[in-house]
Amino acid sequence: MSDAQQDCHLQVHYISQGQNRLLDYHTGARMQKIGDRLEADRCSPAGGAAPTAAYVHIPFCRRRCYYCDFPVSIVGDRPPLARQTSSNSSFGAIAQYLDPLCQEIVHTPGDRPLHSVFLGGGTPSLLEPDQVQQILTTLEQRFGMVDGAEISMEIDPDTVDADKVKGYHAAGINRVSLGVQAFQLDLLQACGRTHTPADIDRAMDSLRQAGFTNISLDLISGLPHQTPETWEESLQRAIALAPTHLSIYDLIVEPQTAFSRWYQPGELPLPSDQVAADLYRLAQQRLTAAGFEHYEISNYARPGYACQHNGVYWRNQPYYGFGMGAASYMQQQRYTRPRTRAAYFEWVNKLQHQGWQLDVPVDPAQDTFLETVMLGLRLADGLEFNAMADIFGLAWVQHLWQFLNTYTDRGWIEWAPVLESEHHNPQHDEHPRSSRVRLTDPEGFLFSNVVLSDVFQAFSDEPREPCRETVKSAV
Repeated sequence: MSDAQQDCHLQVHYISQGQNRLLDYHTGARMQKIGDRLEADRCSPAGGAAPTAAYVHIPFCRRRCYYCDFPVSIVGDRPPLARQTSSNSSFGAIAQYLDPLCQEIVHTPGDRPLHSVFLGGGTPSLLEPDQVQQILTTLEQRFGMVDGAEISMEIDPDTVDADKVKGYHAAGINRVSLGVQAFQLDLLQACGRTHTPADIDRAMDSLRQAGFTNISLDLISGLPHQTPETWEESLQRAIALAPTHLSIYDLIVEPQTAFSRWYQPGELPLPSDQVAADLYRLAQQRLTAAGFEHYEISNYARPGYACQHNGVYWRNQPYYGFGMGAASYMQQQRYTRPRTRAAYFEWVNKLQHQGWQLDVPVDPAQDTFLETVMLGLRLADGLEFNAMADIFGLAWVQHLWQFLNTYTDRGWIEWAPVLESEHHNPQHDEHPRSSRVRLTDPEGFLFSNVVLSDVFQAFSDEPREPCRETVKSAV
């Protein structure tokens, strides 16, 4: 699953690795009602508009990495099952998966062309190029795509060669997220990765030769036995490869993973909290000095190369999710698909017999407000209060402003001018500074989960009231 795709699903961490490195606030304090109930079309930054972003989950992996709690299907080190058939000529596992996946896409309503697509996993690069083309063609035929749409794909370095990545490029992929994680063989082996540092170099060469110009690298800090020196080496080697984007994820030991059985957070061979924070600061120093913009807690980009698709999540805008374990946010409704192939197939079959209709509760307005705060503060641009007041009402925004003001003396929060491109409503200017607030970099980002957990608690005093009742909607 895409790292940021699970980030948006009501989760946050001070240095997240998107989906599997977050504190889940489903079980924490949720925002309570302040003021009058909002109208349905004011419960979301995008109202009830159809999504223009689609996430597609490809669950297949050769093996499960020791830190991973994503919904995946293990196929082993044998050749991928994309082309394998049984003696009775049935489709292989990947082909069997693509059929219900494409059925789900075809029967999903939507009237706006896509601006971004993200193929995450799992290991999408276990698919053949024509299978990637099948997915993209299905999406385009159903929704359409704007010219220049960002179409991203996660790739593991040891699953591709020059011909394969050329095929992906020809199929329409124009942005690649390469799962590097580390440049030291012992660290890669310690977290269960199957590639080597040499595979990283070969994959980068193949991507360049195939014509890819928008390449992101993923790195993980806080791995077992990782030191500041090896982290420095990984950062410098990543910079030397000249990517347009870098995602820097802090290892969080998730329950039910191999790491959770072997290690305790903060104890050797994992780094202490102080060392983990120092690694984050080091990354911020080295990457910004190298010309990367730190535009989100975990993400850095060359100017003009911030990930458009993940920006949809961070701005709490609607998005489609397709495939096993994928989450959707449509018409102010969030829902997640089953996490195993068998359960997902059953789910799609049941939907087919129900006329592709789901009964899903609409997010309460107060939840949507808090999610918008939580996700927006991940961005270096932060939150623009005038725009939020237009959506959610002035009372909530004033309460948030008063609360966040308490963190300015700690150096975690700063106030910034409103961007010229943003809507400005003078009647909302009832505070003495600016109407834009953001976490400082790096200290505010480091302590963001402290700020956000306090925000949740501060907005938990009054009874909750939903924005609307449960409604029936098409998938």
